Amino acid sequence: MKIGYLQFKPELHNPAVNTEKVSDFISGADFDLLVIPELANSGYLLSSIDELEKISENPDNGKYCAMLKKISKKKNACIVSGFCESTKDGSQNVYYNSSILVFPDGKFRIYRKTHLFYNEKNFFQSGNTGFWVYEVPSEKYGVVKIGMMICFDWIYPEAARTLALRGAQIICHPSNLVMPYCQNSMYTRAIENRVFTITANRIGTDAIGKDTVSFTGGSVILNPNGDYISRASVDKEEINIVEINPNDAKNKFINDKNNLFDERREMFYYR
Repeated sequence: MKIGYLQFKPELHNPAVNTEKVSDFISGADFDLLVIPELANSGYLLSSIDELEKISENPDNGKYCAMLKKISKKKNACIVSGFCESTKDGSQNVYYNSSILVFPDGKFRIYRKTHLFYNEKNFFQSGNTGFWVYEVPSEKYGVVKIGMMICFDWIYPEAARTLALRGAQIICHPSNLVMPYCQNSMYTRAIENRVFTITANRIGTDAIGKDTVSFTGGSVILNPNGDYISRASVDKEEINIVEINPNDAKNKFINDKNNLFDERREMFYYR
């Protein structure tokens, strides 16, 4: 199975340019599953709700999501991408930092970021989807189970563990990382759950007036043994694809006597 990530620099508050840019990057790539960074259609930094309204979209009819659906169908491949989501709550618009999983048949699933980071709380609603696992088609492997989390979710072990306990073989992790910890910490998330992880990060800096946020690049893919099977640069746009056997993530034995899931002793864990 060919899995990978796109690492790039979105243009701040310019969904049209970002839609074209992502399309250009991924149209020529050969993959079965590709992960694209957090808020890929909009860029990260925000200063007002009016601004947010202009750059967000509904996944049913938004142009960015429509582009992903078109490419997914053409390639008979699945795509996970972060995007700035707008939806209705009664008569009001509400906004989520979301990711979309697009299937070749045009269907899609949405995950909304559970753990908002810093000033994201000023603009987005906390995610209400929970952590779920979906089956994606694979000619070679039949179906492969994947789950989604977004950026700062990584710091909560329960996020990746919930996905793994629900059967995820691959955790797709769109990100806009600003702290220096995640890429190294994903070693632990991969090995403690014995899953593949794909962290698709962005590069560059967003600036509005005196406010600036810089991103760390270094997108990574890890296997269930904690091996880094792909690691991107810190400052270059790139798309990287690797070949994996997703069934490796079904083996939860870390040695011949210790199964990481069967030996969990939940009666002693704090809830």
